[in-house]
Amino acid sequence: MFGARKFQALVSWGVLVFVLPGILVAQTAPWSTEKAATWYEQQPWLVGSNYIPNDAINELEMWQAQSFNAAQIDKELGWAEEIGMNTMRVFLHDLVWQESPAGFKQRIDQFLEIAARHHIKPLFVLFDSCWDPQPRLGLQHPPIPGVHNSGWVQSPGSAALTDPLQEPRLKAYVTGVVGAFANDPRVLGWDVWNEPSNTNEGSYGKLEPAHKAQLVEALLPKVFQWAREAHPSQPLTSGVWDINFSNGSALTHMQQIQLDNSDVITFHNYSWPERFDEEVVFLQRFHRPLICTEYMARGAGSTFDTTLPLAKKYKVGAINWGLVAGKTQTYYPWDSWRHPYILDEPTVWFHEVFHSDGRPYREAEVKLIQELTGRGKTAR
Repeated sequence: MFGARKFQALVSWGVLVFVLPGILVAQTAPWSTEKAATWYEQQPWLVGSNYIPNDAINELEMWQAQSFNAAQIDKELGWAEEIGMNTMRVFLHDLVWQESPAGFKQRIDQFLEIAARHHIKPLFVLFDSCWDPQPRLGLQHPPIPGVHNSGWVQSPGSAALTDPLQEPRLKAYVTGVVGAFANDPRVLGWDVWNEPSNTNEGSYGKLEPAHKAQLVEALLPKVFQWAREAHPSQPLTSGVWDINFSNGSALTHMQQIQLDNSDVITFHNYSWPERFDEEVVFLQRFHRPLICTEYMARGAGSTFDTTLPLAKKYKVGAINWGLVAGKTQTYYPWDSWRHPYILDEPTVWFHEVFHSDGRPYREAEVKLIQELTGRGKTAR
């Protein structure tokens, strides 16, 4: 059929197709700004939390068969729905896929079924450079008393990140998960790598690879490409989180990779409202939809009261860190890694919206979320 045609190129909505004699090769590219804008116009104002059930210390405990808790997820997403939230950012893990691809897909499908009942569309995170670099399947250790996120694990771990022979396994995970749900309307999108340049500030010493940032820099474009090979109908992204505004907003190589490959732009901002405003204005120059996928650290100056109205003003999606206080203990501040809060809770919770029994930490916050979203029920 194509033998008489030496070469033909077709471009349609971000997909470039080269037609060679007898060969059809599809090469995908980021969405056009027009397609991204059209997609965003079809979404409601996105407001939600980074979500893990309160009985899970990390992604492994959330998703492994022996600890996946559908009833708990259903209850907690019900609380989110009641206050007007319509999305959740949810971390996956490559080791759960390695153990049982079919089982993992079944549990993701079950999670999506629960979320859809509560009118919530999740943004799934595939890889993560934060916290413990040595993830292990099986029983997870209990929380370290008084310490913020004491059991969260990276994906891929340092062993996989430093071993080129594991790259096919990681690709199979990405293409398998994205491919399974590529046309699922219950999925909002795919955050391919959380904080890829995060080195954890030496918290794990020699357990972190010596050249971790360079390893991730080399792998990140491949991960975007693997995800695109699954032809998702949902957008891909990776959130910039450490833009240096004191240095003229010069982008690092990692940030440039993230922005060049993202269909929609996501970012993290745990600072004062002035800094949030500054970051939004800076990112608007890229002419793509903006979603803040991490904010709200009360002790650092980022609150619902100040940030959420700004997000609505700029039509920026807003996903705070933490929904329900639980085993992640992220109501403790970051400095608890140096000074654990063993005897008392902090005077001001750092993250989280609800106590473990569903009571709001601050009634005024949930009322504000309801008022700004125009959704939800009367708060407890």
